[in-house]
Order: sequence, then C-alpha cells, then structure tokens
Amino acid sequence: MALVDFTVDGHVALVTLNDGENRFNPAFLNAFMGALNDIETNSDATTLVVHSRHEKIFSNGIDLEWLLGVLQNNDLATSKQFFYDLMQVFKRLVTFPLVTIAAISGHAFAGGAIFCSAFDFRFMRTDRGFFCLPEVDLSIPFLPGMNAVLRSAIPEQVLREMQLTGARLTAEMCKAARIVKGAFPGDQLLEETLAFARQVNKQRPIVKALKARLNEPIVHAIEVEDVAFIESGQFHAN
Repeated sequence: MALVDFTVDGHVALVTLNDGENRFNPAFLNAFMGALNDIETNSDATTLVVHSRHEKIFSNGIDLEWLLGVLQNNDLATSKQFFYDLMQVFKRLVTFPLVTIAAISGHAFAGGAIFCSAFDFRFMRTDRGFFCLPEVDLSIPFLPGMNAVLRSAIPEQVLREMQLTGARLTAEMCKAARIVKGAFPGDQLLEETLAFARQVNKQRPIVKALKARLNEPIVHAIEVEDVAFIESGQFHAN
C-alpha cells in the first residue's frame, strides 16, 4: 500500500494517508507532495479532501524517532533539509490552487495540528481524537512559519493557551472556537466532509489568486523568517 494515495470523483480529489500515525519523515513528505502534484497536473479536481486510514489518528506530526536518530548522528544537513521540506509542504497547502479540506478522523498532535491548520477548512471527529500542541512539554519551539500557519486557523487567545499549556481540544471545543467548520461522529465524518466538498467547485485560477493574497504572510514567514532559525540548527529549547 502506498504511503499516500488518492481518488478523484467529479471535481473532488480524496487523499488517503496510509502511513500508520502519518508521522512526518522524508518518505511521507515526498509521498504527500507527490500526490498533490499528481492531482494538480493530472486531474481536473477543484476541491481536495484529506483523511487518514488510521482508526484513531489523523497525524501525530514529526517522526521524532527518525529525527532524533538524525540529530544523534550529528547529521545537521539532513535535519535542516527536513525542516525546509516540512515547511514546503505547509507552503504548498496554503498556496494550492484547490480548496483544501481536512477530515480530522482522530488525533492531530503537534505537527499534525499545524498540518491541519494549513487547510482551508477542517472537519473533526467527535467520538475520538484531540487537537493539541504539546511542544511546550517537548521543549520544541515553533518556527515563524508554523506560527503563521497556526494563526490563520486558530484565534489568538486560543492559540496562546494551546501553546503555553499543551491543552487538548476536543472536536466540540474546536468547533466552538471556529477552528473546525463541523464536528461529527466518526461514522459520519468523511461523508459530511465530502458533502461539503461537493458543494464547493470554484475555478483554480481565482482560488490560487485569492489564497496567494490571503496567505502571503505565511509564505513570507516560511521563505524569509524561517531561514535563520533553521540554519541555526537549534531545534530544541535549552
């Protein structure tokens, strides 16, 4: 089974994340970017839905086991390139010329929550899963581009509480804070998300132009502000 695959039905492309907890490592990032490139180039889809095959987890963010191995080997070049590649995935989503929707079918922790925040819309499962930024307990600071992505999806005071306390938000809490557009039981989530996606069929050129202007601060943070932090090689707060 591919790490990431997709189908197209009418104007809706449905991407399935198949890599277990869907943790971010080079293989997963390449597979996801490949799927986006394939959809943009070889389909007429105008709306993108992403969901996870895992019964409990949407994405648990960075593959820390892989990354710690890289850092322990003092392979700074690989760790830097990984963070550049990760941020390019977020940039690709916020500039993607399709309307993007995440069907958060389980836990979205750390980088997984940032990943979700890069989508235009989010729907979340009510009967399982938390939306959480536990980096405060891992001593991992956010890159400026990560903060810019998060601010586009999460109200400032809610984001501040999530970052400084590591609070775990349920789907109902996320809906109340308008982080997600809808919250549904697991057996209804994907169909409700797809129902919304079928209602949204906007032309790629205008979607691309609107997102470029809406998300220009995110792109700037990724392309300009992130560089000094990544090049420092300091990915852990001492």
